[in-house]
Amino acid sequence: MFDRRQILKGGIASAVAWSAPMILSSRVLGRQGHTGPNSRIAIGLVGCGLISKGHRGYCTTQDSTQVVSMCDVNAKLLAKFVAEVKAAQGSCDSTADYRELCAREDIDAVMVMTPDHWHAAISIEAMRNGKDVYVEKPMSLTIEEGKAMRAAVERYGRVLQVGSQQRSETAFRKGAELVRNGYIGKVHTVIAKLGQFPPATQFKEQPVPEGFDYDRWLGPAPWEPYNNERVKGNYGGGWRRFWEYGSRKNGDWGAHHFDIIQWAFNMDDSGPTLISPKGYEGGPQFHSYADGAKVIRDGDTKGAMIRFIGEEGEVRVGRSRYFETTPASLKNVRLKSSDTHLYVSNDHRADWLNSIKTRKQPIANVEVGHRTATICQLSGIAERLGRPIKWDPKAEQIIDDPAASRMMDRPRRAPYTLPI
Repeated sequence: MFDRRQILKGGIASAVAWSAPMILSSRVLGRQGHTGPNSRIAIGLVGCGLISKGHRGYCTTQDSTQVVSMCDVNAKLLAKFVAEVKAAQGSCDSTADYRELCAREDIDAVMVMTPDHWHAAISIEAMRNGKDVYVEKPMSLTIEEGKAMRAAVERYGRVLQVGSQQRSETAFRKGAELVRNGYIGKVHTVIAKLGQFPPATQFKEQPVPEGFDYDRWLGPAPWEPYNNERVKGNYGGGWRRFWEYGSRKNGDWGAHHFDIIQWAFNMDDSGPTLISPKGYEGGPQFHSYADGAKVIRDGDTKGAMIRFIGEEGEVRVGRSRYFETTPASLKNVRLKSSDTHLYVSNDHRADWLNSIKTRKQPIANVEVGHRTATICQLSGIAERLGRPIKWDPKAEQIIDDPAASRMMDRPRRAPYTLPI
């Protein structure tokens, strides 16, 4: 009998896998005494912050999944959420060390819901241990981390879905299809609404709370005195405002909106060629593509989250099914058979689970996540340097700017090295 690793290697195993019902690992099928009746996928959850609530609730209410273990550096928070999972499904283990969770033989897949600076290390560790991964957006903290995650997917034959769930929302897909198929003519300008965070602040040192492993929370980031505002999960700031742990609003909303723009422009394996920061020569933050199309941050979106402006009309999209066009008749366009029809997903997490079973690429795969995160990171580099940078999306290198090139990665504090 072929296991999943043999199937991924191709050859006879691959042919058998596609000509017969999918054979899942013994962990999934519940053999050898492991959890997983009725072909359940055994899940490990890393991170008990704000974003984990929805994922936790989803995985404990699906017939196809079982939460086996949870991990967090905050002992009190971890105990609280483990109790909730146990109440929902009957059992759940816990650990403070993600490496222990990733090494478990009875876990098939790992969801990474930590601050951004931990995404790469945990995802790669999980894949190195044969696990498939769902990692929150932005996929990585640095461009080089993104390259390493892409290499790990290929090396270990894993499925990785990035939590850019707007790709699984109808309005964004329809808008991207209209743009992709030229229904508003050549697009020359896109405006994306990202908003602002408060500035990063050097907060006064506070005592580290009992049961909170602050050193592990910092991980590869530079050591800084503890303050609750530095580690707090807060969509309006908290750790998201610090360059050490994220890409500020570029990594927060940019990871969502730049992703949809990439999709609409058919740039999932490429990217812009110029990135300019706000204030340079009095202009807004923007990035532009080789064909001249410019993506402007925080201009007039006319009530939308993303506004595509073409030579023959506009498409405006947002959450809660916001979908408007100029002319209005474009809203009712039915794509022709000859048009490009984009990947349809109406449930981002279900799409990932299906990819685990079929071994097909999910809607927001590692290349998609890496290319979008790259724009977030390049925008942050330009902002901190205060000048435009030129980017070669094919070579994935910054052009003629050694200082900016050095910022494609960041030093990692010992002993928190990146696994390979």
